[in-house]
Amino acid sequence: MTQSVQDRVIAIIAEQAVLDPADVRMESTLEDLGIDSLGLVESIFAIEEAFDISVPFNANEPSQSDFDISSVAAIVRAVEGLLEDQKK
Repeated sequence: MTQSVQDRVIAIIAEQAVLDPADVRMESTLEDLGIDSLGLVESIFAIEEAFDISVPFNANEPSQSDFDISSVAAIVRAVEGLLEDQKK
């Protein structure tokens, strides 16, 4: 059985935050989870690799990126959107 996008994203974020996936809530921000800017970049790379997608994220200007990192739920939605775009 394949993992859902949500489960895979949560697993990646949990690994970066050194947390159990059960401790990662959809409404949590990366800051809430203790993920710093380096952890964010590593999370983005891990997401790209796990889903074979290219994430439109600018580490130098996170607020200028087209990839919403405001919460775990936002990241899941953004990844789902990128996967949908890839199908077109």
